[in-house]
Order: sequence, then structure tokens, then C-alpha cells
Amino acid sequence: MSQALLERWLEELLATPGLTSLSDRAVARRVLLDDARRATQLVRAEESPVVDVGSGGGSPGLPLAVALPGFRFTFLEAERRKCEFLRRVAAGLANVEVVWGRAEEQAGDRFGVALAKALARPPVAAELCLPLVREGGAAILWVGETADRGQVARAAARLAATLEREEDGLLVLRKTGPTPHGFPRRPGMAKKRPLA
Repeated sequence: MSQALLERWLEELLATPGLTSLSDRAVARRVLLDDARRATQLVRAEESPVVDVGSGGGSPGLPLAVALPGFRFTFLEAERRKCEFLRRVAAGLANVEVVWGRAEEQAGDRFGVALAKALARPPVAAELCLPLVREGGAAILWVGETADRGQVARAAARLAATLEREEDGLLVLRKTGPTPHGFPRRPGMAKKRPLA
């Protein structure tokens, strides 16, 4: 069933305007499904629950929720239309909840893991994810080759976290203390005035 669900998800994702710029199924499988699965072992090493911040069309959250049925997942998405799509395609998964909202407006420090793929520049993604993670938990960011690891480390330090390691283009930020006063900042500030 899980593979059938993922196939249906890819098909509906490509058929629904505004969810992805991809049109080729093989490319979509590589970019949205296989790329998400790279984080399976990293997430498995952490504690539930998991939040996928800015879930969009469902990657990386949906493939990981299928791969890790023992983990609870929250798909956090600010666009109502995308939330409706996510609710429809994840309807068969008992471990998934879809929440319409912004990261800055969520109650903090309650997730074991926060995920961000194509959410924003890495320092901004760090600021949007880390306030959601409890002490000892982790934020996992998908980054490209040109991402400035120094900027990410500085942003993480301002948010009581450290850049613990990088594995195959995935940065693991470890939350080492409670979220500092003043975070999260109000909606939009992370992108307007990045910490790094």
C-alpha cells in the first residue's frame, strides 16, 4: 500500500497546477521521492514527532512518513490550497497530521525533528525550524553546494543550536538549549532580516 500511495502522490502532484514546476515523472521521482528518502536514517536516529516546515506538495514529509510509520509527522504549510492537497494524498496515513499555518505562529519546543527542503535560504530555514524543536532535538536542512555553512552555524548559535554535522547535502542542527527570548520573530522577519 505504501508504494501505491507514493505513486498516486507523484501522479497527483504532477497533475495539480502550482505544486511543482516539474513535469517529467522520472525527474520528479528523483527530486521529490528519492531525495527525501536520503534523510530516513537521520530521522530514524531522532525522536518523534517530526514537523515538515513548509510542506508544499509533500516532499520530504510524505516519503519519510511512509518510510517511518512509527513516527508521528506534522505537515506545516501556510497555503490553504496546498494543505487541502496534502490532506487528500495523506488520508491513508495514520501517522500524519496536516496543519495550516506559519512556522512563526506555532507553539514552540515540541518536536523532536524539524525538516526543511526548499523552504528558504539555509540560515532562514534554520530560524524557521529551530524554535519548533525541543532541547536535544534536531533540524535537518537540505542544502545545495553553494550554501554558506558558516552562516548556517552562526544562525544556529543565535537559536541555541549547533551545526552538528553534514551528511550527503543534509545539515543537522542540534538544539542545545531552550529557544532564546525574542524567537520566533514575527512572520516575515526571518526572510527580511536573516540572522546571519
